Amino acid sequence: MRWLTLYLRSRRAPTALLAAGSCATLMWSLWSVFSDTRAVGMQMVVLTVLLLVASLTATLGGPDDALEGTAGLRWPRRRVAHLLAAFLVVVVLLLVTLATGARFGPAWMVVRDAGGLLGLTALSAATIGTPRAWFLPLGWTLGAILFPRSEPVAGQILTWQAQPPSSTAATVTAGLLALGGLLAYAMAGPARRAPAEAAQQ
Repeated sequence: MRWLTLYLRSRRAPTALLAAGSCATLMWSLWSVFSDTRAVGMQMVVLTVLLLVASLTATLGGPDDALEGTAGLRWPRRRVAHLLAAFLVVVVLLLVTLATGARFGPAWMVVRDAGGLLGLTALSAATIGTPRAWFLPLGWTLGAILFPRSEPVAGQILTWQAQPPSSTAATVTAGLLALGGLLAYAMAGPARRAPAEAAQQ
């Protein structure tokens, strides 16, 4: 239990959880106050999932790059558990709203986008580092929200975040990103920072 406490503190998990909860509460409150319908708009659902994933991005890397690569700990198992926990945080925070006056759904769309965006973030963390891991998910998702395409299949793949839950292409794309990110992050961990960047921590 002590190891878990130290791990969560080193990953700034309490701050990240507070930020994620605050984002979810803010978006829920905005829809509750300014909208007359219970079902939250698709664009706002996707944006909220993105914000929650971005809030948890900082937890994917720790303060010591050397420790991340040590063979003394079974890092792959811990990294998989970390990503699954982050996934559950995003999904649970939004799915509990289905019983309220501002419903972030459909449930499958939340699950699909949370898995895909978290996988994309983990893949970015493993390749370009945790501090920049949110760049690609942010740019890609904003583009998908602003310019959604329902046809052809390539358009559904490129804008998978904004596709309806029934889209097979979007589901497959999200699944591949989730699996790819999970494997890359579990096996490699976060990319090492440059010495100058690490010294600023």
